Amino acid sequence: MEKIDNLDKRILSILSKNARIPFKDVAAECGVSRAAIHQRVQRLIDNDVITGSGFDVNPKSLGYKTCTYVGITLEKGSMYKDVVKRLELIPEVVESHFTTGPYTMMVKLYARDNEQLMNLLNGQLQEIPGVVATETLISLEQSIKREIPVHFEDVAE
Repeated sequence: MEKIDNLDKRILSILSKNARIPFKDVAAECGVSRAAIHQRVQRLIDNDVITGSGFDVNPKSLGYKTCTYVGITLEKGSMYKDVVKRLELIPEVVESHFTTGPYTMMVKLYARDNEQLMNLLNGQLQEIPGVVATETLISLEQSIKREIPVHFEDVAE
């Protein structure tokens, strides 16, 4: 990865607050050309600094009322990649992490109701070869959701 300079950080800061902002507005705020912004953003994408852009869909608007975190204990940590392949087949699983601590992995999933959650847990997650235990934590409310802040030195031109 090439070094990220102050202009890159400034661009990241602007885009992380509003990914839909036109490049001409980013250019004006940064004091450079639109072409320079386009080139910088493309380089940041190519170097996996920017890993995505898109819209966040509110799961509740689609009928998914329950957000759940599930700690999964595997028979062996080396089974992680195979378990992830199986988890990818369950559309309600939206995140998966290989973790330290009491669980081998932690997943985040959405369910329409408790009945679907029970089916996801008992009929799908716990049936994956290598899964020996699960612990379920239901989120009652999401209070904070944001991107990591991008700090840059605001140097006067």
